[in-house]
Amino acid sequence: MPDKNKLLEQQSFIELNARERAWSFLDPNSGRELLDPFARIMSPWLPKQNIVPQADDGVVIIKGLIQQQPTVVISIEGVFQGGSLGEVGGAKIAGALEMAIEDNRQGIPTTAILLLETGGVRLQEANLGLAAIAEIQEAIVELRQYRPVIGIIAGSVGCFGGMSIAAGLCSYLIMTQEGRLGLNGPQVIEQEAGIQEYDAKDRPFIWSITGGAQRFASGLVDAYVQDDREQMKQQVIDYMQRGIPQLHRSSDYSFYLPKLSQIDTSEQLLPVQVQALYQGEQT
Repeated sequence: MPDKNKLLEQQSFIELNARERAWSFLDPNSGRELLDPFARIMSPWLPKQNIVPQADDGVVIIKGLIQQQPTVVISIEGVFQGGSLGEVGGAKIAGALEMAIEDNRQGIPTTAILLLETGGVRLQEANLGLAAIAEIQEAIVELRQYRPVIGIIAGSVGCFGGMSIAAGLCSYLIMTQEGRLGLNGPQVIEQEAGIQEYDAKDRPFIWSITGGAQRFASGLVDAYVQDDREQMKQQVIDYMQRGIPQLHRSSDYSFYLPKLSQIDTSEQLLPVQVQALYQGEQT
């Protein structure tokens, strides 16, 4: 049985909004938000389609310190447009990562933390969003040569689409039981392949395939943590102290490509089969 006292002491990370999550990692009085809502930098495209924009376009960027180490925390608000990325939000993320790259070039060892609650590209800004996500992916690959890029997928919005590829490029990935990670979202798969292939309303099935527990058991993420602010922060600190991994998961193609070639796509794989497929010693 879980310790009741410990459960009472826990403070939920998932219940925080994007801005509160970002601030929860930083040393007291060490951070400042870049392009905050008062800057009024918002999507010019949503009003043209009768959609109310948000003053920060659903992306929060805070630069500060974690245990006196320079850090930029990038947090996506999953409540706004499903965390989807368009021109402005995508540019904010890419720009923040490029700023961290420049810091490292100047001898300031800046780490990036990505709080990923996103369905990927915002359909109303499709090509602009795609271009922004490509810039984000490029920046992650460059930044991780200097300092680890740490991704967190905590809430039920999950991380899908092009941003799931960005997540896969991170040095370390952290998930909770509530989080989900996949290239295509359940509704998209059901729409394209039919309900027999993927029933988007079958929540236990969806989480058994793309949920945090499954992704961790399959070795596709590095840490599986409880919905607790302090535990989440400590895991981030551990990875910051660990530094750059010897081999990034996205570079370990000699391990993953043979595994993928073994998959029989004529049948729906069970979660235990996926776990068994990816068990093995990474190089």
